[in-house]
Amino acid sequence: MSGIKRRQFLGTLGKMAIGCSPLIAIGCARPDEKPSGEAPAVISQKKYEWKMVTTWPPHFPVLGEGAEYFARWVEEMSAGRLKIKVYGGGELVPPLQVFDAVNQGIAEMGHGASYYWAGKAPAAQFFAAVPFGMNAQQMHAWIDTGGGLALWRELYAQFNLVPFPGGNTGVQMGGWFNKEIRSVADLKGLKMRIPGLGGKVIAKAGGSAILSAGGEIYTNLERGVIDATEWIGPYHDYLMGFHRIARYYYYPGWHEPGTVTELICNKAAFEKLPTDLQQIIHVAAWRLNTWVLSEFESKNTQYLQKILAERNVQVKKFPNEVLEKFRALSLEVIQEVVDKDPFSKKVYQSFQQFQQQVGEWAMVSEKMYYSLLMK
Repeated sequence: MSGIKRRQFLGTLGKMAIGCSPLIAIGCARPDEKPSGEAPAVISQKKYEWKMVTTWPPHFPVLGEGAEYFARWVEEMSAGRLKIKVYGGGELVPPLQVFDAVNQGIAEMGHGASYYWAGKAPAAQFFAAVPFGMNAQQMHAWIDTGGGLALWRELYAQFNLVPFPGGNTGVQMGGWFNKEIRSVADLKGLKMRIPGLGGKVIAKAGGSAILSAGGEIYTNLERGVIDATEWIGPYHDYLMGFHRIARYYYYPGWHEPGTVTELICNKAAFEKLPTDLQQIIHVAAWRLNTWVLSEFESKNTQYLQKILAERNVQVKKFPNEVLEKFRALSLEVIQEVVDKDPFSKKVYQSFQQFQQQVGEWAMVSEKMYYSLLMK
């Protein structure tokens, strides 16, 4: 780089640092993210104390931990001007009432997964996981730069909420079963804890989909309230102790190939914050999004080996016949949702178009690369 070009480059960086907050200047915030309201001439020293409710048990590994890390990062970046107290599911409100609690202002923030609110906003589930949909990096690409976030915020604005991606589990496992699944017939009468669109697929296959919070799953499976459960992957599943009460562990997680968890803010509370604190929330959410996926990838790698070493557990792939049935029923379920709800149709059109485009790229990039590795 010539001396003139170098001086021009450094001059440009200097202008960026003057014209933007330091966090934006180092590339941590979305380049196209527009804060609500005008930036203050002088940073206000007013302090804010918020509450965050979650769908996870208190201090729950990765997800609960992540919410607590998020609160710590926000406090550190704001020099104590914004403090967030995190409540596990049931400590302030029941786990599956997070959406309502933040909507009503009982808490300013929440952490959970958007498919839990399908009964209130059917389109919400498309921002969490779609059976046979996109994986983690593809979901993030659609949300961050493919138009998904704008749709998500348009939907949630109706409920006085502002959503942010707040982590991703990656491709999940297919679940724990008390009986072997040899064919589609084995799904008849099956009682399975499974949320979202995947639950509707199980119901169409002749089973029953049961929604319950994470803290209730072990007891329900042990007592026979359910015959099977999906949760996330080897790390969580091992810690939850499912290997002690279920014999068959199936893959792949056709129902949740890249599940996005969410942070939600009460819209009125968020808009009352100074612009720099709004941006700090944006940046901390991005950090959380990356950390959760990284932690799951790291831990699942280790804990799959622990599960494989368990003598009483059989790790099995779903039969092709069953997977093809799941795929066919998934298309039926999605079509039913979009036929009934105009906003779901709008969201799914965007989702489907992006999935097709990114899938074509994946065929010549990742799929080919993995095929070489497996030789």
